[in-house]
Amino acid sequence: MAQLITVDDPADPRLADYTNLTDVALRRRREPAEGLFIAEGEKVIRRAGNAGYGMRSMMLTPKWVDTMADLIDELTCPVYVVSPELAESVTGYHVHRGALASMARNPLPTPAELLESAGPHGTPRRVALFEDMVDHANLGAAFRNAAALGVDAVLLTPRCADPLYRRSVKVSMGTVFAVPYARLESWPHDAGTLRAHGFTLAALCLSDDSVDLDELAARRPEKLALMLGTEGDGLSPAALAAADVHVRIPMEAGVDSLNVAAASAVAFYATRP
Repeated sequence: MAQLITVDDPADPRLADYTNLTDVALRRRREPAEGLFIAEGEKVIRRAGNAGYGMRSMMLTPKWVDTMADLIDELTCPVYVVSPELAESVTGYHVHRGALASMARNPLPTPAELLESAGPHGTPRRVALFEDMVDHANLGAAFRNAAALGVDAVLLTPRCADPLYRRSVKVSMGTVFAVPYARLESWPHDAGTLRAHGFTLAALCLSDDSVDLDELAARRPEKLALMLGTEGDGLSPAALAAADVHVRIPMEAGVDSLNVAAASAVAFYATRP
């Protein structure tokens, strides 16, 4: 059973993993460099553990100790018990869920390793590629859509946000742990890796030569990579040039596009096996 440690000083160095969670720039530097990420809330913490992420420590307000008792019984890492006021002082926001865990990151596979890996349905046949998606909420929502709608894997371009950043994990409700992912090193040059593994690259965009999503779905490509771009600007010209086909979601009422997370849900559903 983990040791319960009451902490009453917000400057206690043992709480360092949880400090300044609202400082996005700081956390972007710290978390990957130190090999950690923060899971917030009971469900997310449990899903992270079930997905194979090791726990460094947990920080709970008193009312959550009983709720997490079964998990605490299995842990060997420290569990810090703090008041709600101290939790807010340390993290920089009101921790209304009352349960935070510092988790250890696992090494990411290379894109080629990911595309060759054996998942629940064999090697990946339908993947999502997110280009420069920098909004953590949209990225978390897109991962949740991928998990819910059977996407086998996700590829991220170098500038994409961190899926394990607290807000991404929270918005996804922990489903970022359910979809394997890798980060491309040189985009769009790495489009060749997908093509070498037999994938058709389909770019979601508004170009004049795009085909309807229903038409793409009817073609039933053996392996399909659905490419979605950053909020507002969409896919870059270089990404569009690298695609095998341009695809649009038919719109009505004068609307020309959807939020990228919503568009991902439509595309994932329409192309499901």
